[in-house]
Amino acid sequence: MQIKKPIIIGITGGIGGGKSMFSRFLMRRGELVYDTDMEAKILQNTDETLQKKVKAEFGEDIYNEAGLNRSKLAKIVFSNPEKLKVLTGFVHPAVKEDFKKWVAKNSDRKFLFMECAILFEGKFEDLVDKILVVTAPLEVRIERVMKRDCVDEKSVRNRIRNQMPESEKIKSADWFFDTNNDIMPHKRVDDFLEMLNRLSPDL
Repeated sequence: MQIKKPIIIGITGGIGGGKSMFSRFLMRRGELVYDTDMEAKILQNTDETLQKKVKAEFGEDIYNEAGLNRSKLAKIVFSNPEKLKVLTGFVHPAVKEDFKKWVAKNSDRKFLFMECAILFEGKFEDLVDKILVVTAPLEVRIERVMKRDCVDEKSVRNRIRNQMPESEKIKSADWFFDTNNDIMPHKRVDDFLEMLNRLSPDL
């Protein structure tokens, strides 16, 4: 008898698109969501092998009593693309390995979800079965991020410019949701879960 594995769905989208909100509603419905960004931060403070690599590259003082000095590390990597590439070369494999363990631990679930802003850029799409892009019109995304992060429009546009275009993500996705003027996001999540349950034998 073949053991049924969970269907793993990757949730992605550019900054301000609404993917985190979508994930929160999934969790309220009892679904499990692995947040790669949050787990990466945790691993940088708990994974000894990863810590050793980061210290060897960026110096022992990149960590202090509180853990990783994120502001110091950010200043280094965001002004030096090569250093950023080195850091992601350390962090991404650790996150992928941790995700595999998480999936194994929750193998009794029908669905498992991964929220990942860099699903394609970081080659995380190989770990999921289906992909959902959660997005919104550019101006809506800019307004959301300006309000959320208290930053100016120029800095938001720069951040978006450095991300993979939404149109490219949508081309590679199985589904996409536009969260513009979405006054009932919980209903969208319920509809999505209903669709998944209906399609699951064929996924």
